[in-house]
Amino acid sequence: EGKGRRRNALHDFKKTGELVLIKVNKTLEVKTKLLNTTEQCAKRCSRNKGLSFTCKAFAYDRVTKRCHWLSFNSLTNGVRKKQDHAFDLYEKKDYVRNCIIGKGADYKGTISVTKSGIQCQAWNSMIPHEH
Repeated sequence: EGKGRRRNALHDFKKTGELVLIKVNKTLEVKTKLLNTTEQCAKRCSRNKGLSFTCKAFAYDRVTKRCHWLSFNSLTNGVRKKQDHAFDLYEKKDYVRNCIIGKGADYKGTISVTKSGIQCQAWNSMIPHEH
């Protein structure tokens, strides 16, 4: 990266146009605020700034210029997808990616079986292997 150039926070997100997520599970959290750009929304989500939860996605209302930060994404149980022409959905790639990059130390996806189809050992289990 060149001197004085900042990395665009949107690079960490997968965009789906004209889609919004509706929480069916009432325990899932959402916070909203007026912001002018999707990049501002992305920065806040990436840093979890001013949020009481880990931001996994945000929806940006292009009409009202309102950002909706979400504690969930499209893969979360208790969430429904809804077509809406006013919104664009941005999901953190780390949470929707189905592949492991490198050793997988930062992997946050949903894959729980090995390449050969064997169920992965739970993190809280010491059987069959110790950590």
